[in-house]
Amino acid sequence: MKKDEAGRKDGKIAPIKLKVGGKERVFDIEDPNLPDWIKDHEIGAGGYPYDKKLKNKVYEKELELLQAELVKLHAWLQASGERLMALFEGRDAAGKGGTIFVVRQYLNPRTARNVALPKPTEAERGQWYFQRYVAEFPTAGELVTFDRSWYNRAGVEPVMGFCTPEQHRKFLDYAPQFELSIVRDGIRFFKFYLDIGQETQLGRFHDRRHSRLTNWKFSDVDVAGMQKFDDYSQKRDQMLERTHTLYAPWTVVRANDKRRARLAVMRRMLRETPYDGKDEKAIGDEDLSVIGQAPEFLAAK
Repeated sequence: MKKDEAGRKDGKIAPIKLKVGGKERVFDIEDPNLPDWIKDHEIGAGGYPYDKKLKNKVYEKELELLQAELVKLHAWLQASGERLMALFEGRDAAGKGGTIFVVRQYLNPRTARNVALPKPTEAERGQWYFQRYVAEFPTAGELVTFDRSWYNRAGVEPVMGFCTPEQHRKFLDYAPQFELSIVRDGIRFFKFYLDIGQETQLGRFHDRRHSRLTNWKFSDVDVAGMQKFDDYSQKRDQMLERTHTLYAPWTVVRANDKRRARLAVMRRMLRETPYDGKDEKAIGDEDLSVIGQAPEFLAAK
């Protein structure tokens, strides 16, 4: 039987040859046992500053404090008519969905929406590229998160061949102008990029593949993406360099530990929004070893 485009044979994915940490590896995602070369580096991959996850007891305590502050922030948006929008970008399995979930968990869903658009329809492909995203922008009093955004054209689309090089080039030229109009219109605008190491991503893909609850998240694009880690890194760096601006900066969150990443995102949103009743002590200090702006991240590579 022939293999399909994702390398499947009889419904199973064939072992994949990868270069990880300068070494040639063969990764069999169908093997239920995670290889030691992934397991031993899943948290510390890519120079992550911690070798263990944040203790759950500490995480839950800090999470509750920050979520309570987000409820205040949301109430302020509704009372003032202010608008807030946050984009979440990053590699597949970086933890975007989980981070968005805890941000919105206790907010009124009528005025705290998440946007996760499917691939464009034929009609949408004929529109101005940004048009379908603009239709989802917040109205007065709303908080809107985007689980992926127009930045698909800076990452997955050029890597996977879903857009032309010319379309990619034009996007990088135009995105900062588009975002200037967002900020000038008064929308409070955050751009978060969740970055993870290669072994971290492979471990999370393995978890998905063998989970009865989340195996639906593992797609053929993920299979292809495992083999294009360096291509995604190159496009990430180009995107951060070309579209980071003073008015719409990229905040990069090192997300090998999902718990620390979620807390870091929430703290940044709370610290930079002037809502009523802000409790600075409850928000706490940022962990600058896991969060920073794009220029700092690129300079440290």
